[in-house]
Amino acid sequence: ILDVEGNKSRADLASSTGNSKLISVRSCPGFPVNSYEPINCFVNGHPLKIKPIEGTFTFISNWKTFTIPKDVVVVGIENMENFRLVYKQIEFFKSILGNSRLLFVSRYPQSSDLRNWLISLPNKYVHFGDFDLAGIKIFQTEFEHHIGERASFLIPSDIEGRIRFGSSKRYDDQYKYAGDISSNNKQLQDLINLINKSRKGYAQDGY
Repeated sequence: ILDVEGNKSRADLASSTGNSKLISVRSCPGFPVNSYEPINCFVNGHPLKIKPIEGTFTFISNWKTFTIPKDVVVVGIENMENFRLVYKQIEFFKSILGNSRLLFVSRYPQSSDLRNWLISLPNKYVHFGDFDLAGIKIFQTEFEHHIGERASFLIPSDIEGRIRFGSSKRYDDQYKYAGDISSNNKQLQDLINLINKSRKGYAQDGY
C-alpha cells in the first residue's frame, strides 16, 4: 500500500516487520477545509463540492491534486474553534471581505502541506490569526514570505477597541521573541504599532 505521496504506508511496515513505528511515516498528510456556501472543486480530476453541514468540515488528504476556482479567496484560520464555527461568523467575514466566495483552511495538523498547496495557487490568501506579535510573525514567516503579495492579514475595523481589552501578559511573553517584527505593508505596520503602543495582544477567538 502506498500513501497519497507515493510512500510506503504504515500498513506496509506493519506487514513486513510487525512494527509500524520502525520508520517515521506520515499517516495523515493534508489539511481540513470548510465553507458556508457550495464551492465546486476537484481532487485528482474528480469533482468535489465543498459544502460541509454545520458542525463538520472536509479533510483533503490528496492535496497535491486539489484545485479550486480562481476567484475563490482562501482564508487561513489559526484557531481551530473559529475554523469549526465559520457558520457563526458569516456576517463578520462579509463585513471585511464582501461577497467573495471563501474557502476556509487550517494548518491543523501542523505541516508544510497547506503552505505548499497555497504556493501552487494563483488565488488570494487572507490570514485570520491572533492579533498579537506572535500571530503576525506566524503570518510573515509561514505564509507571506512564501506566497508574496497574494497574502494579506485580516484586520477588522474594530480592532483598536478590541486591543484595549487584550492581554498584557500575552504581549510581554511574546515580545521576547517577536518584538522586532515590522512590515512594509502600511495596514499591517499600523497594527504592529497599535499592539506595541497598547502593549497588549488579542486572541482571534474573541471574534
